[in-house]
Amino acid sequence: MPRMIELTKFRVRDLGRVVTGKTPSTAVPENFGTDYPFLTPTDMHGTKWARATERGVSTVGAATLRGQIPAGAVAISCIGWQMGKAILTDQATYTNQQINSIIPRAGFDAEYLYYYFATRREELLSVGAAGGVRTPIISKSSFEALEVELPALSVQRNIAGILSAYDDLIENNTRRIAILEEMARRIYEEWFVRFRFPGHDGERMVESELGLVPEGWEVAELGQLAEVNARSVRRGAEPTEIRYVDISSVSTGSIDNKESMLFADAPGRARRIVRDGDVIWACVRPNRKSYSLVVDPEPNLLVSTGFAVLSPIAAPSSFIYQCVTTDDFVSHLVNHAEGAAYPAVGAEDFATAKVLKPANDLVKAFDRIAGPMMRLVATLQVKNANLRTTRDLLLPKLISGELDVSSLPEPESLAA
Repeated sequence: MPRMIELTKFRVRDLGRVVTGKTPSTAVPENFGTDYPFLTPTDMHGTKWARATERGVSTVGAATLRGQIPAGAVAISCIGWQMGKAILTDQATYTNQQINSIIPRAGFDAEYLYYYFATRREELLSVGAAGGVRTPIISKSSFEALEVELPALSVQRNIAGILSAYDDLIENNTRRIAILEEMARRIYEEWFVRFRFPGHDGERMVESELGLVPEGWEVAELGQLAEVNARSVRRGAEPTEIRYVDISSVSTGSIDNKESMLFADAPGRARRIVRDGDVIWACVRPNRKSYSLVVDPEPNLLVSTGFAVLSPIAAPSSFIYQCVTTDDFVSHLVNHAEGAAYPAVGAEDFATAKVLKPANDLVKAFDRIAGPMMRLVATLQVKNANLRTTRDLLLPKLISGELDVSSLPEPESLAA
């Protein structure tokens, strides 16, 4: 396909000032605080903006450093197997020595440069590994010497505007998801942890295995509220095609990827059947909290046998999900995990976990409030997945100049 736009060759050094970060002395605790973000590759999660970092630098620590980067800098990891990650700063920031940042000069659009480097991660990794050292690395001088091909500034801005529209929609949906999740969690904690539920005034508290609880509430095993691994593919009833979810495809509260494949080609672990309202929880390394609520799954959706699948039987899915994602429940799993390299729990660790079973009317009232919230979260997650897929398909074609911006649909149409 012929190129739609003209590209000009530059070196990275031509794009602006390149700054390599540095870590303040960890021997001085006062160097760290909340005055400035301190960006490292582990803070770069594939999002566009560096909105939050695990650690910060204090004004004391900042005084020991040179190399503050302003808002609108493009930070790129250049050491280790996380090489090639890119992110934009939205405020004055410091980075560690694994990151080179470009402070763009006039003539170059920062958002476009972010998208441009996001398409070159594999190339950067191969350059870093070419030195023959155990840990891939691109020095500042080598990074500055890298060749890039960019369009005119007006085209950069047009392309960045299209891609940013997708990211803005994703970010808006992500904020809505966070608010909805927080609302459902707070209601659960208020009613079923602090016992400040509607009509709690005057409620008599009694002793139980789990401490003081309202009179009439029971302590039950989770297996009494939800079946564990109730359905698996039976021999002779195998589907022809499946959508498959493995452990690596699930993050905290979200199924991030479903892979289509023939059942005959699927991994041996592709056996667990899930239905609407099930909760899946990764059994390996439970401290990572890889779990999700399943909402409106495809009829041929299977998940790995590495998940515990919790199917509600005596409580709604909204209550089961909140119950098994509390810090206390995660601690229960972590404490029961066995194995040094790959600590894991089994189905029995879920089924025998002791949980509170409140009065049925209260659980139903909770579901009327939290159930729709959690289903809306699932809907927004699907919309975000569609937006990311489209953006990621467009990104390399726009950056390479193979696709004309004017031919693209409005991203809002995908979010409807």
